[in-house]
Amino acid sequence: MTGNAPKMLEGIRIIDLTTVIFGPYATQMLADLGADVIKVESPTGDISRYLGRGKVSKDMGSVHLTVNRGKKSITLDLKDPEDHAVMCDLIATADVFIHNVRSQAITKLGLDYDALKAIKPDLIYVHGTGFGQNGRYAGLQAYDDVIQAASGTTSLLTRVDGNPRPRYFPSLVADKIAGQFGAQAILAALVHKLRTGEGQHVEVPMFECFTSFMLTEHMRDTTFTPPIGEPGYPRQLDPERQPFPTADGYIAIVPYTDDKFVAVITLLGGSDVLKREEFSTPLARHRNLTRFYAEMAKLTPARTTRQWLEIMTENDIPAMATRDIADIFDDPHLIDIGFFRPRDSEQSGAYKEMRPPVRYSADPDRTIGIAPRLGADNDTIRQELQRNKNV
Repeated sequence: MTGNAPKMLEGIRIIDLTTVIFGPYATQMLADLGADVIKVESPTGDISRYLGRGKVSKDMGSVHLTVNRGKKSITLDLKDPEDHAVMCDLIATADVFIHNVRSQAITKLGLDYDALKAIKPDLIYVHGTGFGQNGRYAGLQAYDDVIQAASGTTSLLTRVDGNPRPRYFPSLVADKIAGQFGAQAILAALVHKLRTGEGQHVEVPMFECFTSFMLTEHMRDTTFTPPIGEPGYPRQLDPERQPFPTADGYIAIVPYTDDKFVAVITLLGGSDVLKREEFSTPLARHRNLTRFYAEMAKLTPARTTRQWLEIMTENDIPAMATRDIADIFDDPHLIDIGFFRPRDSEQSGAYKEMRPPVRYSADPDRTIGIAPRLGADNDTIRQELQRNKNV
């Protein structure tokens, strides 16, 4: 993109009544692409503003700087008739309305699909739910932990290490995956609208989205009817397929095909392992991968992580040193590509911003707006709506 060419989603207006991570993450990705995202907040603000400490102001917390970047903010008390009227005026200007309020509550507010379709017939109305609204869990609340538990994800670490206690993955992974599905759904609905002129109601349920995501590989042999095996992708659940110890740390080595397994064990100095019956043929190695990984782990302490990395790289074996998450900011590749960009404003103070990971030749150097202060755009948005009425 050169000169004053528009951003890819420029001209698309999204009214965002979502909170916490799921919805804001979806609309953040679209704001990154140039969509005009207006974040509608209660007078006290979305909880995501207060996740992590703020450097300058408590309503500019560290998580807010990421998931609400590039958006505008207006505060409305939707139970107040005047503010409700402002919301309806906003809907009339929108391409997309997205919220994650439960169905009964959003209907009580007069912001259900039928009510808003009467205001904007071609509106794309996106409802981020915990559970699909045609099932028995429809009215239940849902947060990341609830969805990890309901989807069976909390049983996966148990299958790896034998510890019977169910555990969460230490990430808001269900929220973020549902957010990815939400962004995809909005883009698909926009394409449909461009082709047909029609809006529609779109439901994005966290439980179904995350279950689909996790079962992509873990449904495994229960795919068939009747099942011909157990659920769970063995390679991901192998207790020995973990980072390997080195003389000074740990390393990930991934011999994905049989020829690579043979190459790796040879490079590690364990060619004699291949003479043992349980590792002597491709089929035998496949059936005994757990034990093969254990043999690898006996050999890797002989050299340092750096030495093994050099050897694996020279022989085209995928490998990478393990690191603490606190050290990711010093990764040389991420430094090369400018992944962490310095930002600064009076409202936030200096901070790091992650560059959007997907690159587009049509828009290679996107400028992303800083996350807004609570109600920062109240006057501007209200004035715009008033001008529209006066035209």
